[in-house]
Amino acid sequence: MAEVTLGTTGITVNKNGFGALPIQRIGREEAAYLLKKAYDNGITFFDTARMYTDSEEKIGYAFRGMREKVYIATKTPAVTAEDFWKDLDTSLKMLDTDYIDIFQFHNPSFCPVPGDGTGLFEAMEEARKQGKIRFIGITNHRLSVAEEAIASGHYDTLQFPFCYLASSRDLEIVRRCREKEMGFIAMKALSGGLINNSRAAAAYMGQFDHVLPIWGIQREKELDEFLSYVKTPPVMDDKIRQLIEKDRKELSGNFCRGCGYCMPCPQDIEINNCARMSLLLRRSPSKLQLTADVQAKMKKIEDCIHCGQCAQRCPYGLDTPALLEANYKDYQEVLNGKEI
Repeated sequence: MAEVTLGTTGITVNKNGFGALPIQRIGREEAAYLLKKAYDNGITFFDTARMYTDSEEKIGYAFRGMREKVYIATKTPAVTAEDFWKDLDTSLKMLDTDYIDIFQFHNPSFCPVPGDGTGLFEAMEEARKQGKIRFIGITNHRLSVAEEAIASGHYDTLQFPFCYLASSRDLEIVRRCREKEMGFIAMKALSGGLINNSRAAAAYMGQFDHVLPIWGIQREKELDEFLSYVKTPPVMDDKIRQLIEKDRKELSGNFCRGCGYCMPCPQDIEINNCARMSLLLRRSPSKLQLTADVQAKMKKIEDCIHCGQCAQRCPYGLDTPALLEANYKDYQEVLNGKEI
């Protein structure tokens, strides 16, 4: 069973973390069943966030009476110290615990550091002194913020998008975290669903012994897939290398990862799915994307007023309105008989 240690935290867990964002879409008992099954089969690291509606509450419910047997990481989107303390108190209550293993700043537009005038990092340090958190982390989609967090030396962990579509600059982030003995938690290991071979994704991650991938899990069949990797970690072979190379060619360049930071749209366009529809049509069962409901969502693109808000918010610097137009054009052609 492959394990990973997060930097100097001493947190050593199976090299498969449970990403709890998707459990907000299912009922409490169903979520508890998945969480407990994950634990029973060797997964002990669970990542959630204050913004994931009732995800924290479901984790607290599932692990009541066994808190010390699991590691829990959650996040705050706070931009003021006052909101930080409110979020921390709420998270502790929802998780039914008196401490959080890793408390993370949730995708801030800047890197909080001591003395920056926000009081955010000072609040983190005080929370650690009070025993309410054990380690300080940060999550981000922006290379510049991730690089600053590593260079600052103030963080125990970094959570950052990482998969086999990584750029050379992404790989440098991973390398520098190892060099600085900073824990690295890999989100978007399936690139928001565009990578459709989890075995290849897990085999790639296996090459980085200091990286902990967290897999977003909503269904039991998804959990079973990753649990099989707990028992028998995939290894890189020629077949997987060829698949990865094919995906890199197909998914290179500007494409939407579906992170959702462009949302909400003032015209109610579901940007995080509509802007990557061409890929979804070809990398998931196409019939799921051709329903009347999805057609109505795509038609909303016609309402785009080109306000630019989505492009300004995109952590990858994409021209989102242009992506929406291109994806809508392709979608209409598919509806009219174009071969996929």
